[in-house]
Amino acid sequence: MASDRPASRFERTWHFREQRESIERLQMDVAAALDAAGYGEAAAFAIRLALEEALVNAFRHGNKGDASKRVLVECAIDPASVVIEVQDEGEGFDPGSVPDPTAEENIEIPSGRGIMLMRAYMTSVEYVPPGNRLRIVYERAHKG
Repeated sequence: MASDRPASRFERTWHFREQRESIERLQMDVAAALDAAGYGEAAAFAIRLALEEALVNAFRHGNKGDASKRVLVECAIDPASVVIEVQDEGEGFDPGSVPDPTAEENIEIPSGRGIMLMRAYMTSVEYVPPGNRLRIVYERAHKG
């Protein structure tokens, strides 16, 4: 009898202090896992872009560029979904306080574009209080 469990599941946790190294290493690991789980080019692009935005925000805004602070990334990928959590060591923030980058008065302000991109490409984007942990989820559309 066939099992309901996914054929393959990738789970990994990383701890990083350096931004460039973490993004490059994560991109390679996640790209390989997405390929192994059968995700296409468009899905892989969306997930990798959202992950990069999450990491940049964690290092730049959460940890305020402080190299003594770490960023924790937890990732689970299977053929049905991708769940990634990124946590920084900052105080957190209220995502509702970030100005809408598409509003006319904010067009010149770069703030909020990463959050907007993540929301556009991922199935769900959730900031866990106090706002220093982000959970992004990509659910694959199930074909009949």
